[in-house]
Amino acid sequence: MTQVMGILNVTPDSFSDGGKFSQIDKALYQAEKMINNGADIIDVGGESTRPDAKKISLDEETDRVIPVIEKLITEFDVLISIDTSKASLMSHAIAVGVNMINDVRALQEEGALEACQQADVLVCLMHMQGTPETMQNRPEYGDILQDISLFFNKRIIACENAGIKRERLLLDPGFGFGKTLEHNLQLLAHLPYFAHFKQPLLVGLSRKSMLGVLLNAAPVTERLHASVSAAVIAALKGAAIIRVHDVKETVEALKIVQGVQHYE
Repeated sequence: MTQVMGILNVTPDSFSDGGKFSQIDKALYQAEKMINNGADIIDVGGESTRPDAKKISLDEETDRVIPVIEKLITEFDVLISIDTSKASLMSHAIAVGVNMINDVRALQEEGALEACQQADVLVCLMHMQGTPETMQNRPEYGDILQDISLFFNKRIIACENAGIKRERLLLDPGFGFGKTLEHNLQLLAHLPYFAHFKQPLLVGLSRKSMLGVLLNAAPVTERLHASVSAAVIAALKGAAIIRVHDVKETVEALKIVQGVQHYE
């Protein structure tokens, strides 16, 4: 059954909801709303990874996310994920009780493998070509499916060599992270290609620019139906977790998917 991960951005510059949930009371209100609407996981992020995003310090990111995570763990019975690439923040978040590390850099930053080594948490390895500052500067691939598959294989081996068991790993092909519209559509169309890894797939398509392009430059605020449609396609093609802003609408759509799949 496909799970829904609700996005909780406690950043002032996220591409979609920057600044709306940066204050702790507003963040908790939004988290409670997503949980009540059926979110299985809340993914807390304190640093924007939109194209051209600038890096922030460890202290600033920590100050944004740890108080929110501590409150969420205390007040709600839901899985908590942290969206970060910083090893020190991973360790801090693990110490306060998060269930998942969601890393757009796939544990490639210094100390990240070691931070997750001993902890009994899930780890999502995402593919990204380049960095948030550069990833949309003419991304190119030989064969995108094979290239991403090779990347996943290398990162899985690196994790296993570091003592992170394979059963703790999830894979995210990284829609919008160093991909053109054509790359993104090809990935979505061929999502089952990655089934040979036998790892759960996490897919994030919510409100992304690829949807805006397909809708004749629709702004972020007008991509709800496209986001839900993309989530349904991803679920039908085998995604285990869908990462979304609009939890209620996605949960309702996936109930229809699951109803149909029951009779397949």
